[in-house]
Amino acid sequence: MNKRLLSIQYKINDGTAEGGVVLSQTNLNAIKDILGAEHVDIYGVHDYAKKKTIWDKIVGIYGFCNNRHYGLTRKKLNEIINLSEKYDFIFIDRSVFGIIAKKLKERNYRGKIITFFHNFEPDYFRAILPKFYPGRSVYIRSVINNELWACQYSDVVIALNERDNYLIAKNYGRSADILMPISLNDNYTPTEAQKQAEFVNPPTALFFGTNFPPNKEGILWFVKEVFPHVNIKLQIVGKNMDKLGDGIPAHPNIELHGTVPDLQKYIVNADFAVLPVFKGSGMKVKTCEAMMYGKHIIGSTETFEGYDVDYNKIGALANTKEEFISAIGELISDNPLKYNEYARTLFLENYSSASAKEKLKSILTD
Repeated sequence: MNKRLLSIQYKINDGTAEGGVVLSQTNLNAIKDILGAEHVDIYGVHDYAKKKTIWDKIVGIYGFCNNRHYGLTRKKLNEIINLSEKYDFIFIDRSVFGIIAKKLKERNYRGKIITFFHNFEPDYFRAILPKFYPGRSVYIRSVINNELWACQYSDVVIALNERDNYLIAKNYGRSADILMPISLNDNYTPTEAQKQAEFVNPPTALFFGTNFPPNKEGILWFVKEVFPHVNIKLQIVGKNMDKLGDGIPAHPNIELHGTVPDLQKYIVNADFAVLPVFKGSGMKVKTCEAMMYGKHIIGSTETFEGYDVDYNKIGALANTKEEFISAIGELISDNPLKYNEYARTLFLENYSSASAKEKLKSILTD
């Protein structure tokens, strides 16, 4: 008898290149490969296509005050519980939905509940919510409640890296059952021309990611502190990045792009990636994407968190103004090719979807 799985996701993938959504889709594809696509169904909690009314916002506030996140209503919670009877596995793709695991166990669900932690979420939300954001403490308390329930009621807990696992164990008294670093579907095959392409003058440095606080703070710091001291063209690409506003001065060598139809084009054509990110949790999907496309990466400790890399081969580790300036100068003076074979090989060996698939198979076929 074929086993069936219901994947509970924040939202059905709408094709955007947001890091969390890309990671969710990678895991989902691996699960479909293991069980067969016909045996896997998706429940999207958040209806991003629906225009939100004032009433919807009030309901949303009431929801997270009652530990229900991202549009999870009482009705949807009951729908999930009723649907669960048809499935051998419930895969909860985000620990902020820990209340689902709790309710399933309380209703005597007999299958296996698997919860995937994208981050240690309290730290993530502390980073993205302004210090004086209304209801900030209530929101974070709700996140903590959900992660605690995820640990208490899930049969299998998956975390990305040792840092998250340490925080999960320290705060909730349970270690992850499996550590599964970020992995992505490999959708790039470099041509010989791309492998032999040389740096241009001035070289193009690419920062990509959505406009949320850690990304915004990092790139604004870079533009202010580093950019005036290096000879580069800087491209900033990602959802709402074209709305950075006064933080980015008008300059002929700075380009701002919001959501683009083909992010791959920007990554491949860039000479190198510059990823100054100083806050966050989990692992950075953008780092994995840059590796997939064989890019040199100059990034911070947070950029490389959870990745086992040789900084000298992949690009450079930089955390200060002086370190970024020096690293960029050295990379340019070396006059390298745009394509970094080490980064591409490391991705294929350790961070492609094949590695995640093997770990998921151990859960779904035992």
